[in-house]
Amino acid sequence: MAGYNEIRGLRVKYLSADPSNAENGQVWYNSAVGKLRVQGIGSGAWFASTPQIVGGYSQGAAGITTALISVGRDKYPGPSPSARTTGDAEEYNGSGWATVTSNPNAWAFQATCGTQTAAITACGTLNGVTYQSGSTKWDGTSWTSNPSLPTISEAFNQFGTQTASIGFGGGTPAGYPSAAFTGDGEGWTAGPNLSNDKRYGSGCTGTSTAGIAFGGQAPTNAVVEELDGTTWTSGTAMPTTGHNMPTGVGTQSSAFALPGVMPSTTSTFKYDGTTWTADASTATPRSGRLSSGGTQTSCVLAGAPSNGTATEEYTFGTTTTVAGAWASGGALASATQSLAGAGIQTAALAIGGSVPPPGAATAETFEYNGSTWSEGGDLPSAKMAMGSLGTQTAALSCGGSPALSTSEEYNGSSWTSGGTLGTGRRYLGGFGTQTQAAVIAGYTTTVVANVEEYNGSSFSEVTDIPTAVFQLGSAGTQTAGLSWGGKTPPSVGTSYEYDGTNWTSGGALITITGGQPAGPTGTQTAALQFGGYPSSNVSQGYDGTAWSTRPSMGVARGYAAGCGTAAAALAIAGNSGGVVATTEEFTGETTALNIKTFATN
Repeated sequence: MAGYNEIRGLRVKYLSADPSNAENGQVWYNSAVGKLRVQGIGSGAWFASTPQIVGGYSQGAAGITTALISVGRDKYPGPSPSARTTGDAEEYNGSGWATVTSNPNAWAFQATCGTQTAAITACGTLNGVTYQSGSTKWDGTSWTSNPSLPTISEAFNQFGTQTASIGFGGGTPAGYPSAAFTGDGEGWTAGPNLSNDKRYGSGCTGTSTAGIAFGGQAPTNAVVEELDGTTWTSGTAMPTTGHNMPTGVGTQSSAFALPGVMPSTTSTFKYDGTTWTADASTATPRSGRLSSGGTQTSCVLAGAPSNGTATEEYTFGTTTTVAGAWASGGALASATQSLAGAGIQTAALAIGGSVPPPGAATAETFEYNGSTWSEGGDLPSAKMAMGSLGTQTAALSCGGSPALSTSEEYNGSSWTSGGTLGTGRRYLGGFGTQTQAAVIAGYTTTVVANVEEYNGSSFSEVTDIPTAVFQLGSAGTQTAGLSWGGKTPPSVGTSYEYDGTNWTSGGALITITGGQPAGPTGTQTAALQFGGYPSSNVSQGYDGTAWSTRPSMGVARGYAAGCGTAAAALAIAGNSGGVVATTEEFTGETTALNIKTFATN
């Protein structure tokens, strides 16, 4: 029998570690573990992602995995019948969700297609009772009215683009029509009609010249029809009639039928233009039309019954994806709030703060190595509510109570006095390094907007931040900084970006809280917000333009310390209805090669 060398034309390599660039099907021997290993052949898998902000089913959606818009909701059961459906709209960027302008039509079952910046909706239902014929268009910023369809319909279906779409089927008070309509973004014309009239909540995908419709009801069926632009023809039936309201992504010859049935299911099926095959199941059972977008190899599915918000992504390839998440880290030596943080997730500082009983400031500093905390050098005097920045071996603490004007520098073992602030304050923000920093706003006897830059020895006043605020979050460098949230009071969702000279408005937070963590977490274009007061477990990420949701913390808290990056952050202690010592570590979404070890018999 031919060996690997004869088949592949390659010898089995003898390596001390797994290669980082292994090819699909490549075999090697790992001497460190004493195993023969192989880079896995491509396979598909679902993994959990950040939940939607507003849940429900009977949603419409358009776009791809990293740029999706979701519109319309049915929140049954829950709200009163008169408030059952909404026009809520959200965008997904591949990591989290952000709210956008709601559709003026507060309907569920809005058949939607196109892209995240050029989508079109058609028909729907108001509060599960009144069928609709209206249509709207989305340009990435706002909704505008589009001419209504000639017929009212619930669970209508639509695929294509904003200027070239096909809408068909659904349900009317008179029954289930086979009629279809062609849309050009300016109006609708009749046809081409389907041969099958059982297309209530059908799965569909593709373009107006190469589309596919599959499944639907009533009654439940597995019928498939394909469109060539003028005529529908029969395709291979789905392997089950259980998908009576599937969600579809992909193309006519590369379609993916996703869950969305009644009752719920987790099963999925792929189509290659001729044959349907079962694929990986979702983790969450789904029912009703859901938000989806993407391809056979990369797609997203969101929403669930009973106001569900569950979001999952699917990938097919030679890599394995692990969703971002918070996990427990080593607890701080004592419960502390209003402390400050600096460093990275595996080399962090927890500085000062307030320990029970409330109001008792501490001078203690603790160092974190990625798993446990140990004693570091104490501050010259007890302080709380400071601003902080820098690294574990070159940190800066500034302001705070009771010594509002002092700053301190840490060298990895001890603190020494730094420059004096021009405006003494507490609950201030800060970003940069020990020798090139900016400290922002805060509270004296009132809220202030003062900003000062530090050069390693002295502070100097620079351009004020546009809004006086305290208990704010921060990230970045002295020439590319970011501030967000905090209190004016009340709590605000404002973000500002700093270029070393001027401040400009950034994206608004989705969830607004005061009591942001003290210590920078990330950069101006990749920042992480978490927690807030009153106790919040919300996390949000910033990409330089907009905020979107991230997985929630395990322990809700405000007045915590924070440090690290948007992909590897640390939340330290704080107040969760009481002062806590809890530490949590955030790890962003990661991918790794799908390496397998040969089994022996």
